[in-house]
Amino acid sequence: MPVVPPEKLVQLQQQGEGIRNICILAHVDHGKTSLTDALIATNGIISPKLAGKIRYLDSRPDEQLRGITMESSAISLYFSLLRRSAPEAKPEQKEYLINLIDSPGHIDFSSEVSTASRLCDGAVVLVDAVEGVCSQTVTVLRQTWNEKLRPILVINKMDRLITEWKLSPSEAYTHLSKLLEQVNAVMGSFSLGERMEDDLRWRERIDEKVNAVAAAKDREDVDGTDGLPKSRKAQILEDDEGVVTSSTPAEYEEKEDEDIYFEPERNNVIFASAIDGWAFTPRQFAGLYEKKLGIKRHVLEKFLWGDFYLDAKTKRVLGPKHLRGRHLKPMFVQLVLEQIWAVYEGTTGGPNGKGDAALMEKITKSLNINIPAHVMRSKDPKAMLSAVFGAWLPLSTALLVSVIEQLPNPRTAQESRMPALLAASPGSDHLDEKVKSAMVHSSSAMGEPAVAYVSKMVSMPESELPINKRRGGMLSAEEARELGRKKRAEIAKAQAQANGEPDVSSVTDALSTAAIGEDDEIETSAPQVQQDQDTDPEHLIGFARLFSGTLTVGDEVYVLPPKYTPARPHAQPQPKKVTITALYLLMGRSLESLNSVPAGNIVGIAGLDGAIIKSGTICSQNEGAPNLSSTTAISTNAPIVRVALEPAFPGDLDKMIKGLKLLEQADPAVVYEQLESGEHVILTAGELHLERCLKDLQERYAKCEIQAGEAIVPYRESIARAEEMNPPMHPELGRGCVEGVTSSKQVTVRIRVLPLPTPVTEFLLKHTGAIKRLYSERQAQEQERSTGSDHVEQGESEDQVDDIKEHDIDADDPLAEGGHNLTMSEFKQKLADTFLEEKLDREVWKDAAEHIAAFGPRRVGPNVLIDRTEDVVCGKFLREEHEIERTLNGTTTTKHQSTFADKIAYAFQLATYQGPMCNEPLQGVAVILEDLSLHCSDNEAAQNVGRLTGEIIRTTRDSIRLGFLDWSPRILLAMYSCEIQASAEVLGRVYAVITRRSGRIVSENLLEPSTNFTILALLPVAESFGFSDEIRQRTSGFAAPQLVFEGFEALDEDPFWVPRTEEELEDLGEKADRENVALRYVERVRSRKGLAVRRKVVESAEKQKTLKR
Repeated sequence: MPVVPPEKLVQLQQQGEGIRNICILAHVDHGKTSLTDALIATNGIISPKLAGKIRYLDSRPDEQLRGITMESSAISLYFSLLRRSAPEAKPEQKEYLINLIDSPGHIDFSSEVSTASRLCDGAVVLVDAVEGVCSQTVTVLRQTWNEKLRPILVINKMDRLITEWKLSPSEAYTHLSKLLEQVNAVMGSFSLGERMEDDLRWRERIDEKVNAVAAAKDREDVDGTDGLPKSRKAQILEDDEGVVTSSTPAEYEEKEDEDIYFEPERNNVIFASAIDGWAFTPRQFAGLYEKKLGIKRHVLEKFLWGDFYLDAKTKRVLGPKHLRGRHLKPMFVQLVLEQIWAVYEGTTGGPNGKGDAALMEKITKSLNINIPAHVMRSKDPKAMLSAVFGAWLPLSTALLVSVIEQLPNPRTAQESRMPALLAASPGSDHLDEKVKSAMVHSSSAMGEPAVAYVSKMVSMPESELPINKRRGGMLSAEEARELGRKKRAEIAKAQAQANGEPDVSSVTDALSTAAIGEDDEIETSAPQVQQDQDTDPEHLIGFARLFSGTLTVGDEVYVLPPKYTPARPHAQPQPKKVTITALYLLMGRSLESLNSVPAGNIVGIAGLDGAIIKSGTICSQNEGAPNLSSTTAISTNAPIVRVALEPAFPGDLDKMIKGLKLLEQADPAVVYEQLESGEHVILTAGELHLERCLKDLQERYAKCEIQAGEAIVPYRESIARAEEMNPPMHPELGRGCVEGVTSSKQVTVRIRVLPLPTPVTEFLLKHTGAIKRLYSERQAQEQERSTGSDHVEQGESEDQVDDIKEHDIDADDPLAEGGHNLTMSEFKQKLADTFLEEKLDREVWKDAAEHIAAFGPRRVGPNVLIDRTEDVVCGKFLREEHEIERTLNGTTTTKHQSTFADKIAYAFQLATYQGPMCNEPLQGVAVILEDLSLHCSDNEAAQNVGRLTGEIIRTTRDSIRLGFLDWSPRILLAMYSCEIQASAEVLGRVYAVITRRSGRIVSENLLEPSTNFTILALLPVAESFGFSDEIRQRTSGFAAPQLVFEGFEALDEDPFWVPRTEEELEDLGEKADRENVALRYVERVRSRKGLAVRRKVVESAEKQKTLKR
């Protein structure tokens, strides 16, 4: 294949109609990178013989070693096609630029999938023909649906149906039909969910209109119809959009759902084998059989898939009803699959696996294919197979033609995607119309505003940048040998580390740098060697998609902060102005310099160091710019594994901190924080992700030896009603009720602690994003009303303390950004309805939503503070603007009561952030403030406000903890959802490993017609370290798990339970024979945090043990 020069790709960037931006998405090991190799080979970058083996876009040594992709990589490809403008016109050559992004399939790197999908207009979704629809397949299909990408389905690894399962063509057709139904069922579920939401919103609008008309008629009856002006009557009968209520359609308008499904007759399904280098669509076979059958191509391609049969005598297509008892094969089996099976039989079939030479000669003659002589003489049957398919059904042709014909160009895609994306961005009503129009129409004309979305920051060593690379053609022989030596050394080092062997690279380096000469010469050369080692720093390059305008090197653009809104463009923090220092064409392992880039392209942008942390929006203007990075469509796997790091040598601490900041910018799923104790902690998505981060940190970013502590897993604390509870501490007050008195006896607080109903807890976890947004709006309203009073300033300082660690709770909770679109009234109504679902203690929860004063911890958590005092001293959180004004005007509480109420709310935040069992956050707890009494005059309270503040916070926090322990406490474990595909032979070993690690089997399904099972289990995160390696070792590599964070699950055991009744003492004894698993987890966390742990140093002091010699 001829090598395509970069200048040709740069030229094609200017032709917007000929650009296609696609990403390749799939479950892990479904063949994405092998498929990409076949496309790269068309541009002469790699040899076609190595396609599927070299995995060109897996540029990291650990990716090559493990055989999986860990980072999304982009490459630009050239493709030319002969197309007719009319059926009888002469074919014309048209050239296309395909910007392709290969993404990982492992769940630990799902954030890379999110970053890739936002930049593209179409998606190629791969599904393994044997494994079928897996967990990540559903995830990537949902990603394409949310991002409004147009997908193409590739059923890959078709060769496994022939070589492994030994299926006949008819059996394979049945299996493929079921597989296609599974994929379409997933797409149908997304469509159904959206349809139900639209239907619900339509019903709500109808109800609102009906109620508005009814209210208007009631007012007319009271006031008299003649008293109202005519225009006012018309205004009542019309809504805001001018639609007359009486003419509103009474039925919901259904949307067309034909375009969402994968159907081979519509040529959006490709059947392929990436490892053998072939692929086809029904359209290709329709072209082959068009003349032979005398049926037009566009007619035949609609009947090649499905229950259609060919009458060989009449050459007519028959439906199922016209078979008349004849046993005919479907056309797809007869005309397509049997031909594919025949090639495999002729090349790799036969009794000895050498193929059938006579059959192959017949096939090559009928297809008019010339096989090179050296391939015919080859003893490798795979070489013959690849040669036949490469000449007959090349993979690149089928895939790239489908991409060009089925997927939209940037202008068409943005016209359908951008309106919804811009409407979901904050402050969409204040967007500049010029910016909006340019983005929707992908306008690249000079003077149009430039808007780009940076999905992630990619780190590149300085030596890999184009400015430092050799120019003017190929490498010399010496340079090629040196490059090969370096690559082999990298791979050898990675293999040695994986096998636990001692690293010999340091010895090799020492010998290579050894010098013979005087001592002073060696001494003077040593600093130079050290300087050379440190002169390859990392540079961050923005991985971006330009939606409008044209970017040029030297342009000054604004980087919009995460909380930017066009409604307040000059609010703090203000957009940062940066200068673009370089633009790059992304070519997989290398970069090519650009001077300018028009809209619709994927590009690398230099000059954004320090301005963008993970993702962001850059715009050529500040006012009216859209904030694309704050939309909720981008989803990542929650970072749940937390590890403390320290340098092996204390002098390298500054290096490590600098490296951690670089790592946080370069990896979209890493969170770095420094705890109050001084520990440096990173949060990662899983064990494999953590391993990759530590490797990058030591070898690329910090370049020093780093020691990682034991992984820290989050827990939650809660309470439950149980039969075996201790009697209440204060029977006269009731269970969970505590009356706390400050040490000065001047303030009394009565608090009742109750377990929240389970539906309410789930609702609060799901809508944490709505609570955060409502709280921010409330703070903004209070700041506008206030004139700098002392208690507001103090509240702001407390908020700042909370905001420092706000990402901590978000990182632990993958649902932390849900429910953004609910208004105050909608959220309040839904919460009240959820409270009413509780059957127990209905009187307690009847109007609980009205009296909620705060949520916690961090003011957004799944715990509530309910104010039941007579004067409502803590106020109501869920109240409208007019209710706030009425409360302020008619308030009866004293100034000091209000001040102390703030301290109670603050104590509630402290108590819910650190529970009494092991200082972990609470979940599902309601704290009811029943009374707040001051036993002193206003003058005394004013004089002692500082002392009373500390006393009230301490007393309230201790009272909440005592009330918590009055119930039966529970520890909540972070849980992984584990999906494993395993054969029947290793099923027992998989079950043994899951059971030994305290896991629980949820379901087990047989994948027909194979003997493989899909196992779904729940596994505690604390027990998951080393789980994947153990599964692979026990099953000899036949099973590999996928771990997805599922949430927190209560361990149904009281950590402090001890036998008390006569039956328990008789059965279990005083020491309780069985181990208390919950207590084991609690003590493990307490030991890690340095809290007191009750342990018996001596178990059996009266027994003597003599060691045998």
